[in-house]
Amino acid sequence: MTDNHNNINDTMAEVSASTQTKPQKNKGQKRATAAIILAVLLTGSVIAFEAYQYTQSQQTINQLKAQVSRLTTHINDELENNQSAVEKQTTALQHKLETQAEQQEKSIKSLQLAITDIKGRRPNDWLLAEADYLVKMAGRKLFLEHDVESATQLMMSADQRIAALNDPSLVPLRKAMADDITQLKSLPVIDKEGLILKLISLQQEVDQLPLANALLPKEEKQQQQVVSEDINDWQTNLMTSLQEFAGHFITFRTREGNTTPLLSPTQHFYLKENMKAKLETAIKGVYAENNDIYQTSLNVAQEWSTKFFNQQSIKVKQFEQEIAQLQKKDITVDYPVKLKTQKPLTDLISDRLRRSISAVGQGDK
Repeated sequence: MTDNHNNINDTMAEVSASTQTKPQKNKGQKRATAAIILAVLLTGSVIAFEAYQYTQSQQTINQLKAQVSRLTTHINDELENNQSAVEKQTTALQHKLETQAEQQEKSIKSLQLAITDIKGRRPNDWLLAEADYLVKMAGRKLFLEHDVESATQLMMSADQRIAALNDPSLVPLRKAMADDITQLKSLPVIDKEGLILKLISLQQEVDQLPLANALLPKEEKQQQQVVSEDINDWQTNLMTSLQEFAGHFITFRTREGNTTPLLSPTQHFYLKENMKAKLETAIKGVYAENNDIYQTSLNVAQEWSTKFFNQQSIKVKQFEQEIAQLQKKDITVDYPVKLKTQKPLTDLISDRLRRSISAVGQGDK
């Protein structure tokens, strides 16, 4: 555009110069020249405008091409991402369907096995199943709860189920069961509830126990002096008579040894609280079946009662008698590690189940 304007200015300058140098030309020639110049100017402007429009068009086309290229790249990326996501979802769905198919297949096999088990069982096999259940319950009662009585009753019920089968091949099983029952009956039965209730009752009784008075050592025995009949002992007899007479008013007694003083109210309170704590420890020993903790706590309680409470009080005597009776209890129990009946009974049921399944399978063929 700048070059075109310069060319137009040069042309107009030449025309002006020629007009000045040649004033003799007529007006027609001037008009023709002006028309030519105007045509040239219009032609240059049109050409410049078209060139400008072409340049702008090329820039717009290049921008559009760039946008199309970016849009194409973005679309391709989106397509690839979507395709990858679809492939992942398809794979996950395929795995899920395969897992469900495997589970359904296992469920079908389990149902088939259960149906085969039911078809193959004989009526007497239910008695074996009941005996197995009772033996397992006896084991739980014995090992988890230490309930010997319930475990013994459950084992006796299981033995009745086995006896009802009237099967000579089960004699070894019944022998193992008899050994377990005998061992359970030989275990000492600890009345935990009774012991704990007695200890709680003693705890409540502690506040009612009277405290002992000051403990004084035994006084020395003094020989009573007697007035002699000898007149020469008149001085001694006089002193003896005076001492006897004064003894009706003032008495002096001599004691040798240590004196245990009375406890203060604060010490009395702590004594009773510590006594209750010892009885509480004995209760915990009963729960844990720990004879050492149980006996140690009762021994300390008995010692404190003898030392600090009034031994002339009936309540204190009864309290100490109750502790002495509790000390005679031995809460140690050696429980068996396992029941002999469990393994042979489980093996017997598994063996009979395998035989029943084999028999039913051959019959179906």
